[in-house]
Amino acid sequence: MKSQNILIVSAHAADFVWRAGGTIAKYIKNGANVSLVILSYGARGESNDLWKQEGQTLENVKNIRYGEIKQAAEIIGVTDMEIWDYKDYPMDLNEERLDQMAKKIREVKPYHIITHAFGDAFNPDHPAVAKFVHQASVMAVSAGVRMEGLPNITQTRIFGFEPHQTEISNFTPDTIIDITDTFEIKKKAMQCFKAQNHLIEYYGERAKMRGNHARRISGNKDYKYAESFMRFFPYVGGELV
Repeated sequence: MKSQNILIVSAHAADFVWRAGGTIAKYIKNGANVSLVILSYGARGESNDLWKQEGQTLENVKNIRYGEIKQAAEIIGVTDMEIWDYKDYPMDLNEERLDQMAKKIREVKPYHIITHAFGDAFNPDHPAVAKFVHQASVMAVSAGVRMEGLPNITQTRIFGFEPHQTEISNFTPDTIIDITDTFEIKKKAMQCFKAQNHLIEYYGERAKMRGNHARRISGNKDYKYAESFMRFFPYVGGELV
Protein backbone atom coordinates (compact mmCIF):
# COMPACT_ATOMS: atom_id res chain seq x y z
CA MET A 1 0.00 0.00 0.00
CA LYS A 2 2.87 2.39 0.70
CA SER A 3 3.05 5.24 -1.83
CA GLN A 4 0.19 3.83 -3.96
CA ASN A 5 -2.11 6.44 -5.47
CA ILE A 6 -5.76 5.68 -4.72
CA LEU A 7 -8.71 7.60 -6.17
CA ILE A 8 -12.07 7.43 -4.38
CA VAL A 9 -15.17 8.68 -6.24
CA SER A 10 -18.26 9.10 -4.07
CA ALA A 11 -21.63 10.07 -5.56
CA HIS A 12 -22.91 11.73 -2.39
CA ALA A 13 -21.61 13.15 0.87
CA ALA A 14 -21.35 9.99 2.97
CA ASP A 15 -21.10 7.11 0.47
CA PHE A 16 -17.33 6.81 0.83
CA VAL A 17 -17.64 6.38 4.60
CA TRP A 18 -20.57 3.95 4.73
CA ARG A 19 -19.11 1.63 2.11
CA ALA A 20 -15.33 2.01 2.16
CA GLY A 21 -14.34 4.09 5.19
CA GLY A 22 -12.39 1.29 6.85
CA THR A 23 -10.52 0.41 3.67
CA ILE A 24 -9.66 4.05 2.96
CA ALA A 25 -8.40 4.52 6.52
CA LYS A 26 -6.32 1.34 6.21
CA TYR A 27 -4.65 2.53 3.01
CA ILE A 28 -3.89 5.93 4.51
CA LYS A 29 -2.54 4.31 7.69
CA ASN A 30 -0.17 2.25 5.56
CA GLY A 31 1.19 5.17 3.55
CA ALA A 32 -1.02 5.36 0.44
CA ASN A 33 -1.80 8.66 -1.27
CA VAL A 34 -5.58 8.92 -1.26
CA SER A 35 -7.50 11.45 -3.39
CA LEU A 36 -11.22 11.80 -2.72
CA VAL A 37 -13.77 13.26 -5.15
CA ILE A 38 -17.31 13.75 -3.87
CA LEU A 39 -19.61 14.51 -6.78
CA SER A 40 -22.52 15.98 -4.81
CA TYR A 41 -23.61 16.86 -1.29
CA GLY A 42 -26.60 14.54 -1.64
CA ALA A 43 -28.72 17.54 -0.66
CA ARG A 44 -31.83 16.53 -2.60
CA GLY A 45 -31.93 12.79 -2.11
CA GLU A 46 -29.77 11.83 0.85
CA SER A 47 -30.50 14.48 3.47
CA ASN A 48 -34.06 13.58 4.43
CA ASP A 49 -33.64 14.17 8.16
CA LEU A 50 -32.44 17.72 7.51
CA TRP A 51 -35.44 18.56 5.33
CA LYS A 52 -37.77 17.73 8.24
CA GLN A 53 -36.59 20.93 9.95
CA GLU A 54 -38.97 23.85 9.46
CA GLY A 55 -37.70 26.59 7.14
CA GLN A 56 -34.87 24.44 5.78
CA THR A 57 -33.05 25.69 2.67
CA LEU A 58 -30.84 24.04 0.07
CA GLU A 59 -27.93 26.30 0.97
CA ASN A 60 -28.18 25.37 4.65
CA VAL A 61 -28.41 21.65 3.87
CA LYS A 62 -25.22 21.90 1.80
CA ASN A 63 -23.46 23.78 4.59
CA ILE A 64 -24.40 21.10 7.12
CA ARG A 65 -23.34 18.31 4.80
CA TYR A 66 -20.05 20.05 4.10
CA GLY A 67 -19.32 20.14 7.82
CA GLU A 68 -20.12 16.44 8.10
CA ILE A 69 -17.89 15.55 5.14
CA LYS A 70 -14.99 17.63 6.43
CA GLN A 71 -15.15 16.13 9.90
CA ALA A 72 -15.43 12.54 8.61
CA ALA A 73 -12.58 13.01 6.13
CA GLU A 74 -10.32 14.34 8.88
CA ILE A 75 -11.11 11.34 11.08
CA ILE A 76 -10.29 8.90 8.28
CA GLY A 77 -7.14 10.84 7.40
CA VAL A 78 -8.09 12.20 3.97
CA THR A 79 -6.26 15.44 3.17
CA ASP A 80 -6.77 15.60 -0.62
CA MET A 81 -10.50 16.13 -1.17
CA GLU A 82 -12.66 17.86 -3.79
CA ILE A 83 -16.43 18.39 -3.76
CA TRP A 84 -17.72 19.03 -7.28
CA ASP A 85 -21.21 20.05 -6.17
CA TYR A 86 -23.23 18.34 -8.89
CA LYS A 87 -26.99 18.27 -8.44
CA ASP A 88 -28.17 14.85 -7.23
CA TYR A 89 -31.41 12.95 -7.79
CA PRO A 90 -30.93 12.79 -10.73
CA MET A 91 -27.26 13.39 -11.44
CA ASP A 92 -26.47 14.79 -14.89
CA LEU A 93 -23.16 13.21 -15.90
CA ASN A 94 -22.67 14.90 -19.24
CA GLU A 95 -19.73 15.01 -21.65
CA GLU A 96 -18.13 18.03 -19.98
CA ARG A 97 -18.18 16.23 -16.65
CA LEU A 98 -16.76 13.08 -18.23
CA ASP A 99 -13.81 15.16 -19.41
CA GLN A 100 -13.44 16.54 -15.89
CA MET A 101 -13.29 13.04 -14.40
CA ALA A 102 -10.94 11.70 -17.09
CA LYS A 103 -8.62 14.63 -16.41
CA LYS A 104 -8.71 13.91 -12.67
CA ILE A 105 -7.83 10.26 -13.29
CA ARG A 106 -4.85 11.27 -15.42
CA GLU A 107 -3.71 13.72 -12.74
CA VAL A 108 -3.90 11.17 -9.93
CA LYS A 109 -2.57 8.20 -11.96
CA PRO A 110 -4.31 5.82 -9.53
CA TYR A 111 -3.20 2.29 -8.83
CA HIS A 112 -6.78 1.63 -7.69
CA ILE A 113 -10.05 3.49 -8.19
CA ILE A 114 -12.75 2.79 -5.61
CA THR A 115 -16.28 3.91 -6.47
CA HIS A 116 -19.84 2.62 -6.75
CA ALA A 117 -20.77 -0.77 -8.15
CA PHE A 118 -22.95 -1.09 -11.26
CA GLY A 119 -26.10 -2.11 -9.42
CA ASP A 120 -28.25 -0.32 -6.84
CA ALA A 121 -31.96 -1.07 -6.73
CA PHE A 122 -32.96 2.08 -4.86
CA ASN A 123 -30.50 4.76 -5.92
CA PRO A 124 -30.05 5.36 -9.67
CA ASP A 125 -27.30 7.91 -8.98
CA HIS A 126 -24.98 5.14 -7.78
CA PRO A 127 -24.92 2.91 -10.89
CA ALA A 128 -24.84 6.06 -13.02
CA VAL A 129 -21.64 7.09 -11.23
CA ALA A 130 -20.19 3.59 -11.71
CA LYS A 131 -20.73 3.89 -15.47
CA PHE A 132 -19.42 7.46 -15.42
CA VAL A 133 -16.16 6.51 -13.68
CA HIS A 134 -15.72 3.46 -15.90
CA GLN A 135 -16.16 5.52 -19.07
CA ALA A 136 -13.85 8.27 -17.79
CA SER A 137 -11.19 5.67 -16.98
CA VAL A 138 -11.39 4.35 -20.54
CA MET A 139 -10.94 7.90 -21.81
CA ALA A 140 -7.95 8.40 -19.50
CA VAL A 141 -6.29 5.32 -21.02
CA SER A 142 -6.92 6.28 -24.65
CA ALA A 143 -4.04 8.07 -26.39
CA GLY A 144 -6.54 9.59 -28.80
CA VAL A 145 -8.23 11.55 -26.02
CA ARG A 146 -5.93 14.56 -25.94
CA MET A 147 -5.45 16.64 -22.79
CA GLU A 148 -2.69 19.21 -22.76
CA GLY A 149 0.05 18.27 -20.29
CA LEU A 150 -1.71 15.05 -19.29
CA PRO A 151 -0.69 11.99 -21.32
CA ASN A 152 -2.78 8.85 -21.28
CA ILE A 153 -2.23 6.37 -18.45
CA THR A 154 -2.23 2.58 -18.24
CA GLN A 155 -5.38 0.72 -17.28
CA THR A 156 -6.13 1.03 -13.58
CA ARG A 157 -7.96 -1.41 -11.33
CA ILE A 158 -11.49 -0.35 -10.39
CA PHE A 159 -13.45 -1.68 -7.43
CA GLY A 160 -17.14 -1.05 -6.78
CA PHE A 161 -18.17 -0.87 -3.16
CA GLU A 162 -21.16 -2.59 -1.66
CA PRO A 163 -24.54 -0.89 -2.21
CA HIS A 164 -27.37 -0.66 0.29
CA GLN A 165 -29.79 -3.61 0.09
CA THR A 166 -27.06 -5.78 -1.39
CA GLU A 167 -29.08 -8.88 -2.15
CA ILE A 168 -31.55 -7.09 -4.43
CA SER A 169 -28.96 -4.89 -6.13
CA ASN A 170 -27.23 -7.67 -8.08
CA PHE A 171 -24.02 -7.28 -6.05
CA THR A 172 -21.82 -10.33 -5.56
CA PRO A 173 -18.64 -9.54 -3.62
CA ASP A 174 -15.44 -10.96 -5.05
CA THR A 175 -13.04 -9.00 -2.82
CA ILE A 176 -13.28 -8.75 0.96
CA ILE A 177 -10.93 -6.44 2.86
CA ASP A 178 -10.22 -6.87 6.57
CA ILE A 179 -10.80 -3.57 8.40
CA THR A 180 -10.53 -4.84 11.96
CA ASP A 181 -7.73 -2.40 12.80
CA THR A 182 -9.58 0.59 11.31
CA PHE A 183 -13.20 -0.22 12.17
CA GLU A 184 -13.27 2.17 15.12
CA ILE A 185 -12.08 4.94 12.78
CA LYS A 186 -14.89 4.09 10.37
CA LYS A 187 -17.41 4.00 13.22
CA LYS A 188 -16.34 7.44 14.44
CA ALA A 189 -16.51 8.83 10.90
CA MET A 190 -20.00 7.39 10.35
CA GLN A 191 -21.23 9.16 13.47
CA CYS A 192 -20.50 12.51 11.79
CA PHE A 193 -23.44 12.09 9.42
CA LYS A 194 -26.45 13.14 11.46
CA ALA A 195 -28.44 13.68 8.27
CA GLN A 196 -28.47 9.89 7.75
CA ASN A 197 -28.33 8.72 11.34
CA HIS A 198 -30.35 5.59 10.54
CA LEU A 199 -27.50 4.14 8.45
CA ILE A 200 -24.87 4.12 11.22
CA GLU A 201 -26.13 0.92 12.82
CA TYR A 202 -26.81 -0.70 9.45
CA TYR A 203 -23.25 -0.31 8.17
CA GLY A 204 -21.77 -1.28 11.52
CA GLU A 205 -23.68 -4.57 11.31
CA ARG A 206 -22.72 -4.97 7.64
CA ALA A 207 -19.01 -4.69 8.55
CA LYS A 208 -19.50 -7.29 11.26
CA MET A 209 -21.24 -9.67 8.82
CA ARG A 210 -18.50 -9.26 6.20
CA GLY A 211 -15.99 -9.92 8.99
CA ASN A 212 -17.72 -13.23 9.56
CA HIS A 213 -17.38 -14.02 5.86
CA ALA A 214 -13.71 -13.03 5.95
CA ARG A 215 -13.04 -15.46 8.83
CA ARG A 216 -14.96 -18.28 7.19
CA ILE A 217 -13.29 -17.93 3.80
CA SER A 218 -9.73 -17.28 5.01
CA GLY A 219 -9.59 -19.25 8.23
CA ASN A 220 -8.06 -16.21 9.93
CA LYS A 221 -9.84 -15.84 13.26
CA ASP A 222 -8.41 -12.35 13.80
CA TYR A 223 -10.73 -10.88 11.16
CA LYS A 224 -13.67 -9.25 12.96
CA TYR A 225 -14.80 -6.52 10.57
CA ALA A 226 -14.54 -6.22 6.80
CA GLU A 227 -15.80 -4.39 3.71
CA SER A 228 -16.61 -6.00 0.38
CA PHE A 229 -16.06 -4.91 -3.19
CA MET A 230 -16.76 -6.09 -6.72
CA ARG A 231 -14.06 -5.86 -9.39
CA PHE A 232 -14.82 -4.10 -12.65
CA PHE A 233 -12.15 -6.20 -14.41
CA PRO A 234 -10.82 -9.72 -13.75
CA TYR A 235 -7.67 -10.26 -11.73
CA VAL A 236 -4.64 -10.81 -13.99
CA GLY A 237 -1.37 -12.31 -12.75
CA GLY A 238 1.09 -15.12 -13.00
CA GLU A 239 -0.52 -17.22 -10.29
CA LEU A 240 -3.78 -17.74 -8.48
CA VAL A 241 -4.13 -15.50 -5.44
